[in-house]
Amino acid sequence: MIRSMTAFARKDARGDWGTLTCEIRTVNHRYLEPSFRLPEAFRELESRFREELRKGLKRGKVDVSMRLQSAENEVQSFEINDEIASAVNEAANHINRMLDNPAHISALDILRWPGVMSVPEQDYSAAQTAAAELFAETVAELVSVREREGERLRPLFEDRLATISELVAEVRERMPELLAAQEQTLRDRFEKAKVELEPERVAQEMVMLAQKSDVAEELDRLDAHVSEVRETLQGDQAIGRRLDFLMQELNREANTLSSKSFDAAVTRAAVDLKVLIEQMREQVQNLE
Repeated sequence: MIRSMTAFARKDARGDWGTLTCEIRTVNHRYLEPSFRLPEAFRELESRFREELRKGLKRGKVDVSMRLQSAENEVQSFEINDEIASAVNEAANHINRMLDNPAHISALDILRWPGVMSVPEQDYSAAQTAAAELFAETVAELVSVREREGERLRPLFEDRLATISELVAEVRERMPELLAAQEQTLRDRFEKAKVELEPERVAQEMVMLAQKSDVAEELDRLDAHVSEVRETLQGDQAIGRRLDFLMQELNREANTLSSKSFDAAVTRAAVDLKVLIEQMREQVQNLE
């Protein structure tokens, strides 16, 4: 399965507790690196969310954002500690009686005193349950988006792999003709130099020439790597790292083919191979 590491998913959920919004963005990264921005009430869910991500994603930098908007009809209430408020007021009055110019203490001053006013702890259990379900749905949507984006790249890989196979076949077909031309060129040089053509000497030179220009092994490896790439593209697991390795191997064989080339057509084929491989490698960098 081809999955892109660049994707975005957003899901919303509503209930008596208000409205939840979950957004997940991913970009390419060597490993799975999640970061979370969650409401304080959902902080305890972060470890659960991380585990959920590991089930659906293997690689990528992941930014998770979740927002909770409380219901409009929810009225914020406060609790007043009458004992502390009374003690603060008595203490203030006691000090004022000791002063020549006492300052008036307001109700707001008393409310600011630590412990006088508090917000009762809210029950977020229902919202947390909804948040866990919403997050799982968003991850599933994200995986689906990554798969769709990845599958759009399949024709690109298939077209370039087919072209690579064609180039390899053309070079392989031309090799006997090219070697024969090289042998004739060698004989012509001997004749021009008026050197006696000793059969043993010619055989030695041809062996050396064949060793230097033999690219059969490189062509075989290119075919083998192309087959391996095609097989990998059909796999169900994360394939990005393996494809990246195969792109390096393909590029190595193309470079070797270019270094052994003694014909302009083979050199052009090697250059075309490297261009095709680089185009695939650029896309592979963004695959899971």
